[in-house]
Amino acid sequence: MTMANDPSENNPKTIWQSQPGGVSAVTLEKMMRRRAQELHGKTGRELLGSIVSPVTVVGISAYCIAQGDNLMQRAAFAVATAWSILGAYIVNRGMWRGTRFQDAASATGLTFYRREVERQRHLFRCVMQWSFAPVVLAVGALIAWLRDRGPVSKMIPFLTLVAIWIAAVLVMRKTRRDDLQREIDDLNEIEKENRP
Repeated sequence: MTMANDPSENNPKTIWQSQPGGVSAVTLEKMMRRRAQELHGKTGRELLGSIVSPVTVVGISAYCIAQGDNLMQRAAFAVATAWSILGAYIVNRGMWRGTRFQDAASATGLTFYRREVERQRHLFRCVMQWSFAPVVLAVGALIAWLRDRGPVSKMIPFLTLVAIWIAAVLVMRKTRRDDLQREIDDLNEIEKENRP
């Protein structure tokens, strides 16, 4: 009996069970493109958010430099301002160009997604060094400036909020870093499974 005459060949259950398992290449491709688009949007939002810190640092520093009389505090505010402005340039340089969806037509969904994850990881590293650190310096100089104007006991609520804010930023950034590493590990696993 030949396979063409085998009655089980036309059985829907047999046909269904004989299909290859796993995620189809088309489904994987669509999923990766969708995730890349979501990550691209998130990167844009984080870039917009990274503009807030230099504006805040410049505002606080300008006020305190104008009102202050301590040369060291003025220097700290000036350094925080310069660091923050340079940081805004470094963080945003090239990130807005980034990966355009029109340019991604030639890339596979997996390649496109990997580029977006790497962009996000680069942004994460830059924000901590060039955006968060100048804010901490400016807040430290602000605390010293305020200390010269009144008793430290009146600053306890402010200092508590600053400590909570710094801890929250560090925890959120660690979580984000771990998420990005998981994404990279997942991509490596998917690429490993799909190698010919």
